[in-house]
Amino acid sequence: MVNLVSLALPIATSILYAIIVLVIGLFVIKCITKIIGDMLDKKKVDPTLKPYIKSISSVLLKLLLIVAIIGILGIETTSFVAMLGAVGLAIGLAFQGSLSNFAGGVLILVTRPFKVGDFIETAGFMGTVEAIQLLYTDLVTVDNKVVRIPNGNLANESIVNYSEKAIRRVDLTFRAAYEAETAKVIQVLTEVVENHPLALKTPEPFVRMSEHADSAIIYTVRVWVNAADYWPVNFDVIEKVKQRFDEENLSIPYPKLDVHVTN
Repeated sequence: MVNLVSLALPIATSILYAIIVLVIGLFVIKCITKIIGDMLDKKKVDPTLKPYIKSISSVLLKLLLIVAIIGILGIETTSFVAMLGAVGLAIGLAFQGSLSNFAGGVLILVTRPFKVGDFIETAGFMGTVEAIQLLYTDLVTVDNKVVRIPNGNLANESIVNYSEKAIRRVDLTFRAAYEAETAKVIQVLTEVVENHPLALKTPEPFVRMSEHADSAIIYTVRVWVNAADYWPVNFDVIEKVKQRFDEENLSIPYPKLDVHVTN
């Protein structure tokens, strides 16, 4: 019995010591990660890199903690490293998707197709990039939903970045009756876009007849705006054109509907 206790005591002590180191180590890692985040804020590091650097730092520190705990438990670290390599290979094969996401995140940070704060469209979603994490990129949609897209998929997807350029073009089409005087319609549409305070004078707005449809003449309006003003100008122009058409007695014909009669 005494021998059993004498054998068990060092093992129990090592396990207890390992648990204490684990708890304290996790707390220290949390504090270090926070310090790293504060340092990145002070250094004004690109917001795109901050979550990624913090995630990498946290993972590396936790790996070091695991190695330290293994040493405390009396397992030879050299043997452990060899075993870890074999296990790592097996895990790598089992988690190819996660490794692909990690590689995709690195690729995104290197090529920089977008950054935190950009409004993008990709993988069937549109939203503002909130964070680029270790494996996923967080996208906040216009209705405030968070979409987490795997970095591996994102690195291989077509990406439309609406924020990369300072200005954007608003493209609109309007219908007018065949009976309406073409010059009058173009004049009204031109006045609407030229009088909008957020519309840019250069490049010049474009207003032209673009199509002879079945029930109406189609006019195309293109106006350049600052990227942040895209939607206000888009909706303002649509509303103002309806108001001006009513004032000038310019009718907006309804599209003809195909009616199929079956016997």
